Amino acid sequence: MTRSSELFAAARRYIPGGVNSPVRAFRGVGGEPFFVERASGARIWDADGRELIDFVGTWGPAILGHAPRVVLDAINATAQRGVSFGAPHALEVEMARTICEWVPSIEKVRMVNSGTEATMSCVRLARGFTGRGKIVKFTGCYHGHVDSLLVKAGSGALTHGHPDSAGVPTELAALTITLPFNDADALRAVFAEQGKEIAAVIVEAVPANAGLYFPEPGFYELLWKLCAEHESLVIFDEVMTGFRLARGGYQQIIGMKPDLTALGKVIGGGLPVGAFGGRREIMDMLSPDGPVYQAGTLSGNPLALAAGLAQLNELERVDGWAKLEALGAEFEVRVRAGLKRAGRDYNFRRIGSMFCLYFTNGPVRNLAEAFASDKAAFAKFFHACLERGVYFAPSQFEAGFLSLAHTAEDLAKVADIAADVLSKI
Repeated sequence: MTRSSELFAAARRYIPGGVNSPVRAFRGVGGEPFFVERASGARIWDADGRELIDFVGTWGPAILGHAPRVVLDAINATAQRGVSFGAPHALEVEMARTICEWVPSIEKVRMVNSGTEATMSCVRLARGFTGRGKIVKFTGCYHGHVDSLLVKAGSGALTHGHPDSAGVPTELAALTITLPFNDADALRAVFAEQGKEIAAVIVEAVPANAGLYFPEPGFYELLWKLCAEHESLVIFDEVMTGFRLARGGYQQIIGMKPDLTALGKVIGGGLPVGAFGGRREIMDMLSPDGPVYQAGTLSGNPLALAAGLAQLNELERVDGWAKLEALGAEFEVRVRAGLKRAGRDYNFRRIGSMFCLYFTNGPVRNLAEAFASDKAAFAKFFHACLERGVYFAPSQFEAGFLSLAHTAEDLAKVADIAADVLSKI
């Protein structure tokens, strides 16, 4: 028995499913998960000493690679002064200033401990600001395990075949309206019928929890127009895309300003963190200034903020976003060439340093089209790549991530392995 198998058997005795986040259980691909011993740069080593080129990157935060020196130094220096205060400190001000200066739509921001907390707080704040109860979301978009948003969700909810969760009251779920992504007619219809009851529309800036698909031309323009006409708020979930696709997030790329934005992942440097921010008059509704309550004992944790600031500053110093785009473009060329060699016409999607290979020949513009993918073929591909030292996300419905630690040699090697595997399944 391998060390990972021993650990998994022990974990299942004490932890539900043996994991602390469902997608880690490998239920979407079969088999047992491996346990990580350490990580550095673009690689991880499992408990049995196997070395893997990693394209999961802690599910997004490891944009510089694992354990970058600038982040480790920041954590170590900060820890010498204390690991948690439960009181204001200067790093909170520095992070808030950085976010507000880098993301034009954010005039004020509050730190929390996860992306789930960020989206949950955005929804509560939108309801408090507008005095309305209904929220619109899109099928396949995952915004954390918030009761109001765990309705036709993505990520692990899709992987395990349960996009809705037990424990979410029917009465609460009824306040969440779900629509197909990129369906302009459905969006118009729901606003025509219920526009004055809608507090906000929440959307992943680039839906990346059902793989990776993009807004059709004009879809976001229509969303902004309808929300403005009906005095509903636009909430952009940039937990994945914020500070990964551009200095100011995906909203900088498209030149649009949401009313509220949820952030996480990259701004924690690998430590637990989240944030939400937006227009001043909306954010001023939060306690202690306003009537919308939100709090957190560990919010603004100094270790997390020191790590995040070190990572953000390093990204800016080395022009990281341009380098990540170049890496992504090179990877795309190599993957597409590999697909051609393997005789596969699968749908490869990429934006910046995020990517997904859908095991389908058809277009993927929404959840229904993503579901046309051959999940059994993906599972074979995943395990064959893993055996050859490449770790992709253990689900057809998750995005992959590049980091600045990946090299051209890594990308060439992995593309060749993927092409060889595809030719044999």
